Amino acid sequence: MRNVKPVKVGECVLDGRHIYIQSMLSARSDDIEGSVKQAIELEKAGCEIIRAAIPDMDAIKLIPAIKEAVSIPLVADIHFDYRLALEAAAAGIDKIRINPGNIGDMDRVKQVADACKSKNIPIRIGVNSGSLEKEILAKYGSPTPEALVESAMGHASLLERFDYDNIVISIKSSDVNRMIASYRLAAEKCSYPLHLGVTEAGTERMGLIKSAVGIGSLLCDDIGETIRVSLTDDPVKEIAAAKDILKAVGKRGGVKIVSCPTCGRTRIDLVKAAKDVEAAVSDLDKDITVAVMGCAVNGPGEAREADVGIAGGDGCAVIFRKGEILRKIKEEDIVCELLKEIDRL
Repeated sequence: MRNVKPVKVGECVLDGRHIYIQSMLSARSDDIEGSVKQAIELEKAGCEIIRAAIPDMDAIKLIPAIKEAVSIPLVADIHFDYRLALEAAAAGIDKIRINPGNIGDMDRVKQVADACKSKNIPIRIGVNSGSLEKEILAKYGSPTPEALVESAMGHASLLERFDYDNIVISIKSSDVNRMIASYRLAAEKCSYPLHLGVTEAGTERMGLIKSAVGIGSLLCDDIGETIRVSLTDDPVKEIAAAKDILKAVGKRGGVKIVSCPTCGRTRIDLVKAAKDVEAAVSDLDKDITVAVMGCAVNGPGEAREADVGIAGGDGCAVIFRKGEILRKIKEEDIVCELLKEIDRL
């Protein structure tokens, strides 16, 4: 397992033991009421770290308003203007996202480093393939993984000059293969916590697929301390997607559904049954596996491996619990009967 230098963001400790789910407000930065409302919705959905764009001084007002409304950490997303970072730190922000190489001379970098150090505020350095420095791009010819990592390490070195190492790094790309290779290289080069994400991943369908491949691959390598599924959609959907990715790779608990794709042997409406079961257990806080299988070919075997499950028959089903056949049930009673057995677990 990768040796990670712990970084504390609010009450969240980024050390690899828990993968934190992050999202970003999409409400306008000058809409304080709308931003607060969205922050509350994200926290209720399971978001553990929220990021907000701070494009100007007026947006600093978001910080106390959001922090008063939610209990999870807030990150200020800042570009170019070091004064915004100083004001955000003074306003009580939990973390700042800024690239030191983009804010001017070393005096400005020192001011930001000193302000954050005095309040124990971490800084996330965020590099992506669309914003590489001209000299690095000229050196490598394109935004290769080596170019992206060199850029990130260069930004980090500017903070390290001033004895500041409370750093988180993200190296994002809209190209999944490049994103994976970049993070793997960064994991070899440094011990700073890594924030994972496929940037500009797209709308809900393709964005989820690209994020699952990119983020999921790295999590399987034990790389990554925080994640964001970037979707061109309601950010609340990012939280559900992130939870599912973490669950799929065994990094988060909850109910896991095992269901077959159906075939010509199926004699119940398995698609409806599986969707109904999934909806019914979505909010259950139990680390269990529920099988919803179409027939007796693979059904009993898969259901036997699950904590509880059903295998369909002709307009009916057999319900199992931990490999034991319990009873025959009607098709219309599948959800109700499964929930009864889940309550007994």
